[in-house]
Amino acid sequence: MAITTSTHIIEGKHQKPILLDFRLPVNNTPVPVVIFVHGFKGFKDFGAFNLIADHFAEAGFAYLKFNLSHNGTTPEHPVDFVDLAAFGENNFSIELDDLGTVIDWLHQLPEKSRLDLTKLYLIGHSRGGGLVLLKGGEDQRVQKICTWAAVSDYGEKWTTAVQQYWKEQGVIYVTNGRTKQEMPLNWQLCDNYLKHINRLSIPAISKQLKQPVLLVHGTNDQAVSYTSAERLHSWISGSELLTLPDANHVFGTKHPWEESSLPDHMQQVVDKTIQFFSK
Repeated sequence: MAITTSTHIIEGKHQKPILLDFRLPVNNTPVPVVIFVHGFKGFKDFGAFNLIADHFAEAGFAYLKFNLSHNGTTPEHPVDFVDLAAFGENNFSIELDDLGTVIDWLHQLPEKSRLDLTKLYLIGHSRGGGLVLLKGGEDQRVQKICTWAAVSDYGEKWTTAVQQYWKEQGVIYVTNGRTKQEMPLNWQLCDNYLKHINRLSIPAISKQLKQPVLLVHGTNDQAVSYTSAERLHSWISGSELLTLPDANHVFGTKHPWEESSLPDHMQQVVDKTIQFFSK
């Protein structure tokens, strides 16, 4: 199947642009659309994400992935965290708005006649998994949702003591294990979460979801415990849970990914997700 690939920069609602790439199969009939959302300290071209996008496009899906506007990269440096000031000002409300902007963009495309936007599906990895669940709760254009190694609660580790210290300091830092950068999280992240908890509570929103949901998680995930998937599965009525024994948080991939094929765990994830979206 012939596939066209294009790159676009679109205006976000929060002063920072959104860089995306879009694979569109050349087909006689409109094709369903998948939007992929990366996670914390992630970006759209991490590891095997381009190879994964090719798999979905070859299976007959339009596939869009994008850099969240405040993830610390820029359109000029899409895989490097060169804008740590933006990273520090990121929050879940901004990320939800970014995803909404991308969905709106699809509905305004000149080529939208080639898309079946009644079949709009979301995939989110890690923190992005929480994001696609929240977006499904507020946007009925979303028809199916799949999470890969998703978090189940954004604020569960923010104890009263953590919040007090964070507020007093104004910022805390997380180390990027890959780049060794000290990445800032400004207090506004927690403050925004607390002020907008009705929009940002994954447990509450998950219990109200109407769309079909597939949850994928490995039992050897050191970043987000498998317990997270079990909790989501118990909250989301009718959800499917694919458990991958011994799989890690990135399902055997790494950055950079220089192989021409996917590792076994990630290939299983992709195959199952394509099957789920094809039902």
